[in-house]
Amino acid sequence: MKKAWLSVAVLLVVTGVAQAQQSDTLKKIKDSGTVTMGVRESSGALAYTLGDGKYAGFHYDVCQKVLADVQKQLGLAKLDIKYQPVTSQNRIPLVQNGTVDIECGSTTNNATRQKDVAFAVTTYVEEVRIAVKANSGITSIAQLAGKTVATTTGTTSVQTLRKHERATGLDFKEVFGKDHADSFLLLESGRADAFVMDGQILAGNISRAKNPADFKIVGEVLSVEPIAIMLRKDDPAFKKAVDDSIKAQIKSGDLAKTYDKWFNQPIPPSNTKVGLPLSEATKNAWANPNDKPMEDYAKK
Repeated sequence: MKKAWLSVAVLLVVTGVAQAQQSDTLKKIKDSGTVTMGVRESSGALAYTLGDGKYAGFHYDVCQKVLADVQKQLGLAKLDIKYQPVTSQNRIPLVQNGTVDIECGSTTNNATRQKDVAFAVTTYVEEVRIAVKANSGITSIAQLAGKTVATTTGTTSVQTLRKHERATGLDFKEVFGKDHADSFLLLESGRADAFVMDGQILAGNISRAKNPADFKIVGEVLSVEPIAIMLRKDDPAFKKAVDDSIKAQIKSGDLAKTYDKWFNQPIPPSNTKVGLPLSEATKNAWANPNDKPMEDYAKK
């Protein structure tokens, strides 16, 4: 029995040491000379793959600059950045278990997730909106009554629409695309009167349409979600290093230039513009850097 208890005690000590090492990310990076960045393969202009192990996007660039600052802080002559593709399902566990040191995708900072991971200060604020054909006459939620609304399977956009106070009592039909491109095709082909989704996804699909001028984003903002770089919980030194870099990028105007590069200029591989001006919500997040969760953005 004593041996069993001794084994458990040893295991707890080893686990505690491992967790302590994981929670000291700066030491881990300095000792190894490497860092692992979690990247997304299809998160719009925020983060996506160019193929052949190459990644791009607004958050990818922001993280490159963050890690350059971390390298300088640690006095490393060289820092080897490894890239780990993550999905909506595995991104949090991979940050928690130490596989990924910094996740640079399109993760919403919310109260539930803050129990498991930490977030850097908000770098982008997403707004769920409505896209319609420019000649549809639809300009608000109220005009969706009796219409067909498209969204993408597995997302919460239509649920968000239904919960919106101005949609109370509205009767509309839902149709689902298997992915965002399929959902936009439902709108483009006339099988749907509107497509409800994240604003940057709507803008990206419109920019790639045969005739972008045939579509527009209209109506009230259905939901506001702060998007941030994700980190391990209980690692204040690393969070401070990341936050300080982002704040410096804001102060120098570098973050605004990075935003302009990915949302207002032609981007690879199609060299089309997303064409999404900087929102007031994102401007406010930059003016007052914070790591507040989505719930704090909810309209009262």
